[in-house]
Amino acid sequence: MTKFFNKRAPYLFVSPAILLLLMFSIIPILIAFVISFTDMSLNGLADFSLIKFVGVANYVKVFQDPIFVKALGNTVFYVIIGVPLVIVCSLGLALLINFGQNKVFSFFRLVFYSPSITNVVAVAVVWAYLYNPQFGLFNYLLKLIGLQPVPWLQDPIVAKISLILLALWRAIGVNMIIFLAALQGIPKAYYEAAELDGANARQRLFHITIPMLKFATFFVSVTTLIGWIQFFEEPFVMTQGGPLDSTTSLALFIYRNGFQLSKFGYAAAGSFVLFVIIILVTLLQFRIQRKQEETEL
Repeated sequence: MTKFFNKRAPYLFVSPAILLLLMFSIIPILIAFVISFTDMSLNGLADFSLIKFVGVANYVKVFQDPIFVKALGNTVFYVIIGVPLVIVCSLGLALLINFGQNKVFSFFRLVFYSPSITNVVAVAVVWAYLYNPQFGLFNYLLKLIGLQPVPWLQDPIVAKISLILLALWRAIGVNMIIFLAALQGIPKAYYEAAELDGANARQRLFHITIPMLKFATFFVSVTTLIGWIQFFEEPFVMTQGGPLDSTTSLALFIYRNGFQLSKFGYAAAGSFVLFVIIILVTLLQFRIQRKQEETEL
Protein backbone atom coordinates (compact mmCIF):
# COMPACT_ATOMS: atom_id res chain seq x y z
CA MET A 1 0.00 0.00 0.00
CA THR A 2 2.82 2.40 0.89
CA LYS A 3 4.57 1.59 -2.38
CA PHE A 4 1.33 2.35 -4.26
CA PHE A 5 1.04 5.84 -2.71
CA ASN A 6 4.75 6.56 -3.10
CA LYS A 7 4.53 5.98 -6.85
CA ARG A 8 1.47 8.20 -7.23
CA ALA A 9 2.36 10.90 -4.72
CA PRO A 10 4.01 13.17 -7.35
CA TYR A 11 0.85 13.04 -9.48
CA LEU A 12 -1.29 13.95 -6.47
CA PHE A 13 0.85 17.02 -5.78
CA VAL A 14 0.86 18.10 -9.42
CA SER A 15 -2.84 17.43 -10.06
CA PRO A 16 -4.19 20.72 -8.54
CA ALA A 17 -1.93 22.77 -10.82
CA ILE A 18 -2.89 20.65 -13.84
CA LEU A 19 -6.58 20.98 -12.97
CA LEU A 20 -6.32 24.77 -12.71
CA LEU A 21 -4.37 24.88 -15.98
CA LEU A 22 -7.09 22.84 -17.71
CA MET A 23 -9.97 24.88 -16.31
CA PHE A 24 -8.58 28.39 -16.81
CA SER A 25 -6.20 28.01 -19.74
CA ILE A 26 -6.39 24.94 -21.98
CA ILE A 27 -10.18 24.46 -22.05
CA PRO A 28 -10.90 28.20 -22.67
CA ILE A 29 -8.32 28.16 -25.48
CA LEU A 30 -10.03 25.19 -27.11
CA ILE A 31 -13.46 26.82 -26.74
CA ALA A 32 -12.15 30.05 -28.28
CA PHE A 33 -10.65 28.04 -31.14
CA VAL A 34 -14.06 26.52 -31.87
CA ILE A 35 -15.75 29.93 -31.60
CA SER A 36 -13.31 31.34 -34.17
CA PHE A 37 -14.99 29.20 -36.83
CA THR A 38 -18.45 30.60 -36.07
CA ASP A 39 -20.28 33.92 -36.38
CA MET A 40 -20.96 34.03 -32.64
CA SER A 41 -22.27 37.35 -31.29
CA LEU A 42 -24.54 38.56 -28.47
CA ASN A 43 -27.51 36.99 -30.25
CA GLY A 44 -25.68 33.67 -30.28
CA LEU A 45 -25.05 33.90 -26.55
CA ALA A 46 -28.77 34.36 -25.97
CA ASP A 47 -29.74 31.53 -28.32
CA PHE A 48 -27.13 28.96 -29.39
CA SER A 49 -29.30 27.92 -32.36
CA LEU A 50 -28.49 31.26 -34.01
CA ILE A 51 -24.76 30.46 -34.13
CA LYS A 52 -23.62 29.42 -37.61
CA PHE A 53 -20.45 27.64 -38.64
CA VAL A 54 -18.53 29.83 -41.11
CA GLY A 55 -15.32 27.82 -41.53
CA VAL A 56 -12.20 29.90 -42.11
CA ALA A 57 -14.19 32.96 -43.21
CA ASN A 58 -13.26 34.85 -40.04
CA TYR A 59 -9.55 34.24 -40.64
CA VAL A 60 -9.81 35.35 -44.27
CA LYS A 61 -11.73 38.46 -43.22
CA VAL A 62 -9.17 39.28 -40.52
CA PHE A 63 -6.29 39.39 -43.00
CA GLN A 64 -8.38 41.47 -45.41
CA ASP A 65 -9.29 43.97 -42.68
CA PRO A 66 -7.22 47.17 -43.18
CA ILE A 67 -7.47 47.99 -39.47
CA PHE A 68 -6.01 44.58 -38.56
CA VAL A 69 -3.15 45.09 -41.03
CA LYS A 70 -2.53 48.52 -39.51
CA ALA A 71 -2.68 47.07 -35.98
CA LEU A 72 -0.15 44.42 -37.02
CA GLY A 73 2.19 47.12 -38.33
CA ASN A 74 1.75 49.15 -35.15
CA THR A 75 2.54 46.11 -33.02
CA VAL A 76 5.70 45.42 -35.05
CA PHE A 77 6.71 49.07 -34.48
CA TYR A 78 6.13 48.71 -30.72
CA VAL A 79 8.20 45.53 -30.60
CA ILE A 80 11.12 46.78 -32.71
CA ILE A 81 11.47 50.01 -30.72
CA GLY A 82 10.25 48.97 -27.28
CA VAL A 83 11.92 45.61 -26.67
CA PRO A 84 15.56 46.71 -27.25
CA LEU A 85 14.96 49.88 -25.23
CA VAL A 86 13.60 47.94 -22.26
CA ILE A 87 16.47 45.43 -22.31
CA VAL A 88 19.22 48.04 -22.69
CA CYS A 89 17.78 50.44 -20.10
CA SER A 90 17.06 47.66 -17.59
CA LEU A 91 20.55 46.22 -17.96
CA GLY A 92 22.16 49.67 -17.74
CA LEU A 93 20.29 50.55 -14.55
CA ALA A 94 21.07 47.17 -13.03
CA LEU A 95 24.79 47.64 -13.73
CA LEU A 96 24.80 51.15 -12.23
CA ILE A 97 22.95 50.07 -9.10
CA ASN A 98 24.94 46.86 -8.64
CA PHE A 99 28.38 48.42 -9.00
CA GLY A 100 27.50 51.77 -7.43
CA GLN A 101 29.37 52.35 -4.16
CA ASN A 102 27.06 55.01 -2.70
CA LYS A 103 24.08 53.99 -0.53
CA VAL A 104 21.84 56.18 -2.66
CA PHE A 105 21.87 53.45 -5.32
CA SER A 106 19.80 51.23 -3.00
CA PHE A 107 17.18 53.96 -2.97
CA PHE A 108 17.30 54.15 -6.78
CA ARG A 109 16.36 50.46 -6.86
CA LEU A 110 13.07 51.30 -5.15
CA VAL A 111 12.53 54.39 -7.33
CA PHE A 112 12.87 52.52 -10.62
CA TYR A 113 10.91 49.48 -9.43
CA SER A 114 7.91 51.50 -8.15
CA PRO A 115 6.34 52.19 -11.61
CA SER A 116 6.11 48.45 -12.24
CA ILE A 117 3.70 47.97 -9.34
CA THR A 118 1.68 51.13 -9.95
CA ASN A 119 -1.85 50.87 -11.34
CA VAL A 120 -1.71 51.43 -15.09
CA VAL A 121 -4.91 53.51 -15.16
CA ALA A 122 -3.59 55.90 -12.51
CA VAL A 123 -0.29 56.15 -14.35
CA ALA A 124 -2.05 56.78 -17.68
CA VAL A 125 -4.12 59.62 -16.19
CA VAL A 126 -0.99 61.33 -14.85
CA TRP A 127 0.89 60.89 -18.12
CA ALA A 128 -2.12 62.20 -20.06
CA TYR A 129 -1.70 65.49 -18.18
CA LEU A 130 2.04 65.45 -18.84
CA TYR A 131 1.34 64.93 -22.56
CA ASN A 132 -1.36 67.62 -22.72
CA PRO A 133 -0.50 69.81 -25.75
CA GLN A 134 -1.44 73.09 -24.03
CA PHE A 135 -0.97 72.62 -20.28
CA GLY A 136 1.30 69.58 -20.09
CA LEU A 137 4.61 69.61 -18.23
CA PHE A 138 6.60 68.26 -21.19
CA ASN A 139 5.55 71.05 -23.55
CA TYR A 140 6.05 73.60 -20.76
CA LEU A 141 9.66 72.45 -20.36
CA LEU A 142 10.17 72.59 -24.14
CA LYS A 143 8.79 76.14 -24.16
CA LEU A 144 11.27 77.16 -21.43
CA ILE A 145 14.20 76.23 -23.66
CA GLY A 146 12.69 77.87 -26.73
CA LEU A 147 11.35 74.79 -28.55
CA GLN A 148 7.98 74.34 -30.21
CA PRO A 149 5.29 72.24 -28.45
CA VAL A 150 5.03 68.60 -29.50
CA PRO A 151 1.66 66.95 -30.33
CA TRP A 152 2.43 63.98 -28.08
CA LEU A 153 -0.84 62.09 -28.57
CA GLN A 154 -2.20 63.88 -31.64
CA ASP A 155 0.37 62.98 -34.31
CA PRO A 156 0.27 59.32 -35.52
CA ILE A 157 4.03 58.68 -35.26
CA VAL A 158 4.65 60.77 -32.15
CA ALA A 159 1.68 59.11 -30.41
CA LYS A 160 3.25 55.67 -30.85
CA ILE A 161 6.57 56.90 -29.49
CA SER A 162 4.79 58.58 -26.56
CA LEU A 163 3.12 55.29 -25.63
CA ILE A 164 6.45 53.49 -25.91
CA LEU A 165 8.02 55.98 -23.48
CA LEU A 166 5.25 55.37 -20.96
CA ALA A 167 5.50 51.59 -21.33
CA LEU A 168 9.30 51.78 -21.06
CA TRP A 169 9.03 53.76 -17.82
CA ARG A 170 6.71 51.08 -16.40
CA ALA A 171 8.61 48.03 -17.68
CA ILE A 172 12.24 48.63 -16.75
CA GLY A 173 11.72 48.04 -13.01
CA VAL A 174 10.90 44.33 -13.08
CA ASN A 175 13.60 43.50 -15.62
CA MET A 176 16.11 45.58 -13.66
CA ILE A 177 15.45 43.37 -10.60
CA ILE A 178 16.00 40.23 -12.70
CA PHE A 179 19.32 41.56 -14.00
CA LEU A 180 20.33 42.61 -10.48
CA ALA A 181 19.70 39.09 -9.18
CA ALA A 182 21.80 37.65 -12.01
CA LEU A 183 24.60 40.16 -11.41
CA GLN A 184 24.77 39.33 -7.72
CA GLY A 185 25.06 35.65 -8.62
CA ILE A 186 28.30 36.13 -10.57
CA PRO A 187 31.21 34.80 -8.47
CA LYS A 188 33.58 37.56 -7.26
CA ALA A 189 36.53 35.29 -8.03
CA TYR A 190 36.14 36.01 -11.76
CA TYR A 191 36.59 39.74 -11.21
CA GLU A 192 39.51 39.23 -8.84
CA ALA A 193 41.26 37.00 -11.35
CA ALA A 194 40.64 39.52 -14.13
CA GLU A 195 42.08 42.36 -12.02
CA LEU A 196 45.20 40.28 -11.35
CA ASP A 197 45.56 39.78 -15.11
CA GLY A 198 45.37 43.54 -15.62
CA ALA A 199 41.87 43.75 -17.12
CA ASN A 200 40.27 47.20 -16.89
CA ALA A 201 36.61 47.94 -16.06
CA ARG A 202 35.47 47.88 -19.71
CA GLN A 203 37.16 44.54 -20.35
CA ARG A 204 35.64 43.04 -17.21
CA LEU A 205 32.22 44.29 -18.32
CA PHE A 206 32.35 42.82 -21.84
CA HIS A 207 34.29 39.63 -21.09
CA ILE A 208 32.85 38.63 -17.70
CA THR A 209 29.66 40.48 -16.74
CA ILE A 210 27.69 40.48 -19.99
CA PRO A 211 28.59 36.86 -20.99
CA MET A 212 27.58 35.67 -17.51
CA LEU A 213 24.19 37.38 -17.95
CA LYS A 214 23.25 35.47 -21.11
CA PHE A 215 20.55 33.35 -19.44
CA ALA A 216 19.02 36.35 -17.67
CA THR A 217 19.14 38.31 -20.93
CA PHE A 218 17.45 35.46 -22.78
CA PHE A 219 14.68 35.23 -20.17
CA VAL A 220 14.13 39.00 -20.19
CA SER A 221 14.13 39.04 -24.00
CA VAL A 222 11.48 36.31 -24.27
CA THR A 223 9.15 37.72 -21.60
CA THR A 224 9.57 41.31 -22.82
CA LEU A 225 8.90 40.36 -26.44
CA ILE A 226 5.74 38.44 -25.51
CA GLY A 227 4.56 41.36 -23.40
CA TRP A 228 5.08 43.92 -26.18
CA ILE A 229 3.36 41.72 -28.77
CA GLN A 230 0.34 41.81 -26.43
CA PHE A 231 0.67 45.60 -25.95
CA PHE A 232 -2.76 46.72 -24.74
CA GLU A 233 -3.15 48.83 -21.59
CA GLU A 234 -1.34 51.97 -22.73
CA PRO A 235 -3.14 52.49 -26.09
CA PHE A 236 -6.46 51.43 -24.56
CA VAL A 237 -6.31 53.95 -21.72
CA MET A 238 -4.36 56.79 -23.34
CA THR A 239 -5.51 56.98 -26.98
CA GLN A 240 -8.23 54.32 -27.53
CA GLY A 241 -6.25 53.38 -30.64
CA GLY A 242 -6.22 56.87 -32.17
CA PRO A 243 -5.44 59.08 -33.89
CA LEU A 244 -6.68 57.33 -37.07
CA ASP A 245 -5.94 53.89 -35.57
CA SER A 246 -2.24 54.79 -35.53
CA THR A 247 -1.78 53.35 -32.01
CA THR A 248 -4.16 50.39 -32.32
CA SER A 249 -2.33 47.20 -31.34
CA LEU A 250 -3.39 43.64 -32.13
CA ALA A 251 -4.61 43.13 -28.58
CA LEU A 252 -6.66 46.34 -28.74
CA PHE A 253 -8.09 45.29 -32.12
CA ILE A 254 -9.23 41.98 -30.58
CA TYR A 255 -10.72 43.70 -27.54
CA ARG A 256 -12.58 46.23 -29.67
CA ASN A 257 -14.19 43.58 -31.88
CA GLY A 258 -14.94 41.19 -29.06
CA PHE A 259 -16.13 43.41 -26.21
CA GLN A 260 -17.22 46.61 -27.93
CA LEU A 261 -18.64 45.32 -31.22
CA SER A 262 -19.66 41.89 -29.80
CA LYS A 263 -18.21 40.01 -32.79
CA PHE A 264 -16.91 37.12 -30.70
CA GLY A 265 -16.15 34.74 -33.56
CA TYR A 266 -14.22 37.40 -35.46
CA ALA A 267 -12.33 38.47 -32.32
CA ALA A 268 -11.48 34.84 -31.52
CA ALA A 269 -9.98 34.44 -34.99
CA GLY A 270 -7.86 37.54 -34.42
CA SER A 271 -6.76 36.24 -31.03
CA PHE A 272 -5.56 32.97 -32.54
CA VAL A 273 -3.58 34.84 -35.16
CA LEU A 274 -1.92 36.70 -32.27
CA PHE A 275 -1.43 33.39 -30.43
CA VAL A 276 0.34 31.85 -33.44
CA ILE A 277 2.57 34.93 -33.82
CA ILE A 278 3.63 34.68 -30.16
CA ILE A 279 4.37 30.94 -30.47
CA LEU A 280 6.42 31.40 -33.66
CA VAL A 281 8.44 34.31 -32.28
CA THR A 282 9.12 32.45 -29.02
CA LEU A 283 10.22 29.30 -30.86
CA LEU A 284 12.50 31.42 -33.04
CA GLN A 285 14.12 32.92 -29.94
CA PHE A 286 14.67 29.47 -28.43
CA ARG A 287 16.20 28.26 -31.69
CA ILE A 288 18.59 31.23 -31.86
CA GLN A 289 19.58 30.65 -28.22
CA ARG A 290 20.20 26.94 -28.87
CA LYS A 291 22.39 27.74 -31.89
CA GLN A 292 24.42 30.20 -29.84
CA GLU A 293 25.00 27.56 -27.15
CA GLU A 294 26.07 25.00 -29.78
CA THR A 295 28.49 27.55 -31.28
CA GLU A 296 30.04 28.20 -27.86
CA LEU A 297 30.52 24.47 -27.31
